[in-house]
Amino acid sequence: MRYLEDFSVGECIPLSPRQVSEEDIVAFAQQFDPQPFHTHPTHPRTQALGGLLASGWHTAALFMAMAVEAYMADAAIMTSPGVDKLRWLAPLRPGDTVQGEVIITGVRASRSKPDRGILTTSVRLWQQTGVDVLTLETTAFVASKTTLTSEH
Repeated sequence: MRYLEDFSVGECIPLSPRQVSEEDIVAFAQQFDPQPFHTHPTHPRTQALGGLLASGWHTAALFMAMAVEAYMADAAIMTSPGVDKLRWLAPLRPGDTVQGEVIITGVRASRSKPDRGILTTSVRLWQQTGVDVLTLETTAFVASKTTLTSEH
């Protein structure tokens, strides 16, 4: 388990590649973002945009799954107050492979709750040709190892 003290500013956590299929794009969009350019490959608006494209929310959900796999499942994350500066820079399309990185930008103890601290990150995802598709910043509350060991 990684606690707050186990992270360091500047640490880069790679996110493993994931391929996006047409079926993935359509299934996600049908449930969460049912606009024609996400759900209907032959729709005139889809064609005007160069073909089917993944919802930005799908791209953000992919980031979340990749982050949990890369480091969050083994971190003492308690919760998160949200994300900042979410940007969708280019669409993911069927057959694209997305990968990325999380850079730790801040690690600090909480002033009001000594059992935890605040971890901030900068996130970047790109597709197989190197084109950035998403950037965002995250904040998470992470349990402190120091407090846990001082209580025992």
